[in-house]
This record gives sequence, structure tokens and C-alpha cells, in this order.
Amino acid sequence: MPLVTPLSPDHDIETKTLAEFFNETLGFCPNSVLTMQHRPAISKAFINLNKAVMENQGRVTSSLKRMIAWVSSNATGCRYCQAHAIRAAERYGAEQEKLDNIWEYKTHPAFSPAERIALDFSLAASLIPNAVTEEIKTELYQHWNEGEIVEMLGVISLFGYLNRWNDSMGTTLEEDAIASGNQYLEKKGWEIGKHH
Repeated sequence: MPLVTPLSPDHDIETKTLAEFFNETLGFCPNSVLTMQHRPAISKAFINLNKAVMENQGRVTSSLKRMIAWVSSNATGCRYCQAHAIRAAERYGAEQEKLDNIWEYKTHPAFSPAERIALDFSLAASLIPNAVTEEIKTELYQHWNEGEIVEMLGVISLFGYLNRWNDSMGTTLEEDAIASGNQYLEKKGWEIGKHH
């Protein structure tokens, strides 16, 4: 049972209209947004931030952004966000081999050196205390420009918010997200946890 009950998708019409964005990314409106509607200014600001952060600007592809989100969510232990991120990576065309081997991104040949450092950056930036080092910075700059690094940190920071929101809220995980979590993450111990 979540900490706060999600409201009907029709509770706030502006949120409902903005939340159509999630029909593309996830195939449904997340329960987290339905809970945020208790204060519509929060739900609307969150959706607009999500859209801005996840907008595809070029080389930091939509699927890579979702894999960055997964690594960040895995680091913090938020099972809700892990399932959402892997589902969105799948929906945005992440290669099957990457989805099947996301747990081994550091060594699996499906991941390029540029993707590996992006995912390492996600992990280091998501840890407390923060573990971003000069070595990570140097390697990031070998593959990515400053605008791309800003995009990546935008995803990591957005999911820092979501990880705290959904883990503290105990947000109920949607059936489609459960299916994606089971397909790609269960083999390494992922489970729904408190998100029933």
C-alpha cells in the first residue's frame, strides 16, 4: 500500500494532458504522477522537467538516457524506477543484447567505451557520498562534450528525485513495468519489493 493514494488520471486536466508524454515512453501514466497530483503544481513541473531532460538532443540517445536512469536507480535501490527505466529503454529501441546484459555493462561487448563511461558516470553520481572523480571526468571528456554531459547529469538528477519519491512513497508498480522488470532484471534478483 503506497504512503499516499494515487488520484484519478482525471483529477487535474492539465496534468492529464501533460502526462500523455508517458503514453509514448511507458505506455501508461505512472502512478508516481498520479500521486504527485495531490499538489498539481508538482505534477506539472515534474512532467515538464521530465520532458526537457529526456528530449533527444543527439548522441545521448533516448535509449542511452533510459539506461543511465536504470544504472542510477539500481545504485539507489529503487525497484519502481528500475522497472520503469528498463521498460522505457526497451520502448526507445535499446538493442536486445544491451537489455539482456545491462547488469554487465562494464564488461559486456555490446556496450561501447562511450556508453560504459556514461553508465559509470551515472553510477558514481548516484552514490552517496558522490563518487565522481577526476578520472571519470577525464574519461567522459574523451567521448562526450559538455552539453552531452549536462544531458546525462540531468537524467541522473531527475532519477535521484524519482528514486526518493517512489521508494519513500512505496508507489504501486504498474503491470507493464512489472513485466519488463521480470523480463530483464529478475535474473539478477530484481523483485517488486514494496511496490505492490
